[in-house]
Amino acid sequence: MEKQKKPSRQQVYTLLVQVGRKKGDGLPDGATGAALMCYASGVDEAEAVRETVAILRQADMAPLDVTGHGTIEEREARGEEIPPEERALMDRALRENAVIVAQVTPFYD
Repeated sequence: MEKQKKPSRQQVYTLLVQVGRKKGDGLPDGATGAALMCYASGVDEAEAVRETVAILRQADMAPLDVTGHGTIEEREARGEEIPPEERALMDRALRENAVIVAQVTPFYD
């Protein structure tokens, strides 16, 4: 009996990343950090997190914490409604095998 290799399938994960301040990070003056809503492709959530953190570090940002919110299927199973604009960004992340930063919310003291 021949063992068939299951093809690895990229999926898009929704990640909420908290970043601190770092010189050249592009955050507004006076901000103490920010929350970034990201859509990242990966074969699993761990890979999506690693790729996202690496990309943000390359962009001179200081990732502090990442919270995974799952794939689109997992989010829908929890009853979340995914608007068309969000789906389009997720499709783009999958198509381009990329990390898309969809929203940046600066934090202030």
